[in-house]
Amino acid sequence: MTRPSQLTADARDEALSGLPGWAYDAADKAIKKTFKFADFSEAWAFMNRAALLAEKMDHHPEWFNVYNRVEVKMTTHDADGVTDLDIRMATAMEAFAA
Repeated sequence: MTRPSQLTADARDEALSGLPGWAYDAADKAIKKTFKFADFSEAWAFMNRAALLAEKMDHHPEWFNVYNRVEVKMTTHDADGVTDLDIRMATAMEAFAA
């Protein structure tokens, strides 16, 4: 299995331009977003869908949940920064939240 490569700043920024609300955090070398849902049940359903995909991809988010809010941080520790795996998970999360 090939290790993922960190995206260039230009590639990362271009990918983020298509992901509303996602931002790069240089200190954490990660992309982040806070999702807000109607209630806890919707937030939990979102997290469940994301968790199933994370297991399938073997690429897991760092997240924090309180009631209807889910704060997500994506980074690829093996690459010490943002990779295509993070962008793919963020893109899927956008679809799950829609």
